[in-house]
Amino acid sequence: MEIGLNHFLVLSTALFFIGVYGFLTRRNLITLLMSVELILNSVNINFVAFNKYLYPENLDGLFFSVFIIAIAAAEAAVAIAIIINLYRNFNTIDVEETDTMKY
Repeated sequence: MEIGLNHFLVLSTALFFIGVYGFLTRRNLITLLMSVELILNSVNINFVAFNKYLYPENLDGLFFSVFIIAIAAAEAAVAIAIIINLYRNFNTIDVEETDTMKY
């Protein structure tokens, strides 16, 4: 059995909706960050799959994926630094505790 474009699209859709569900239902900032990373990875799967099956002679989808991976790494580094700073100041990373985070 050959793996086709539909298999990649189902996987990408599942990852995207797991990420959206995690982003909308969780209160922990680390979990929200992981959910955003899942969403970005589902986009990468789409870029690579469409590049492979529609335009195999071009590398545009791969270049977009590498760019998104670099942006996601920078975003994760900045977000983790902000989360660590919030935890040091407020002793919590719960999103629901925003009343104590207002100045």
